[in-house]
Amino acid sequence: MPTQFSRRSLIRGITTATAVATLATGLAACGGESDAATKTTDAAGTVTVGRLSNGAAKETTLKVSEVKSISAELPEALKKSGKLVIGSGTLPSGSPPLGFVGSDQKTLTGSEVDLGRLVAAVLGLEPEVRRSTWENLFIGIDSGKVDVGFSNITDTEERKKKYEFASYRKDDLAFEVKKDNTWNFDGNYESLAGKTVSVGNGTNQEKILLEWKAKLAKEGKKPLTVKYFQETNSIYLALNSGKIDAYFGPNPNLAYHAAKTAGTPQATRIGGQFSGAGETLQGLIAATAKKDSGLAKPLADAINHLIENGQYAKWLAAWNLSNEAVEKSEVNPPGLPLTNS
Repeated sequence: MPTQFSRRSLIRGITTATAVATLATGLAACGGESDAATKTTDAAGTVTVGRLSNGAAKETTLKVSEVKSISAELPEALKKSGKLVIGSGTLPSGSPPLGFVGSDQKTLTGSEVDLGRLVAAVLGLEPEVRRSTWENLFIGIDSGKVDVGFSNITDTEERKKKYEFASYRKDDLAFEVKKDNTWNFDGNYESLAGKTVSVGNGTNQEKILLEWKAKLAKEGKKPLTVKYFQETNSIYLALNSGKIDAYFGPNPNLAYHAAKTAGTPQATRIGGQFSGAGETLQGLIAATAKKDSGLAKPLADAINHLIENGQYAKWLAAWNLSNEAVEKSEVNPPGLPLTNS
């Protein structure tokens, strides 16, 4: 079962990702675009993680082969196709370290894509990555053009109406602020009264933020203003210019950016954290497939194989995400409640 999420841990210190060089910004936004370059070119029985990461990860080659007892669990259609279509929904400018265009300026790389490739290897399938906008990722899963999403997707009870999950990483959210901003989120939504915060449209963190906004309005407190931007560059321009007070997003992304900007005039810091499943439940990130597809169990079994044999820990370490490890992958574990009230 997921661990309980204490109030103290909401504002605990974090291990920031390694600072990196300039990232490419030409990530395509059209739904369902196949990124054939991300098909593995590794030798049989190996998968290299952190490839083309431009310093965001430590390139690491891992030994991983098909496990027949797990691949036997796959739906017949997938066995016949011989490939696993992995969906990744990211902003046009990328979302390092989770998903972004690599140093060759065309290949999608990142921690999420790499785990998808590792899972595909255990399942004996050829990985094929399809990159799209966040909204089109789910359209791809719905239509069957994408088999599974590996894209920092939070396990929620609302999403379980349409999807099935295999968890693989803790879901911690964070508030990023300018380094000289003294405000901190203390775990209580009341600290957001009078603030202007940016958040991604259609995301789990948006749901949480809008519920807090409604609570503040109902209680007659200073309003919380929510702002939306199409890409990360615009978010950080707004943050640096003072048009927004904070950016609320996935902790790995924000910690990475804070590390990258350290020592620059645009320096930021993490101003508090919150579980992606609310105050009392540890949020979980999960591989996401269409409901009743029959994929959740083989996906979870593949992830657990990687956990038990050490490749999972090495994957997390390569991407500086070891503090978000889970003990095991679960099929449809408790997620963000239908209401976060």
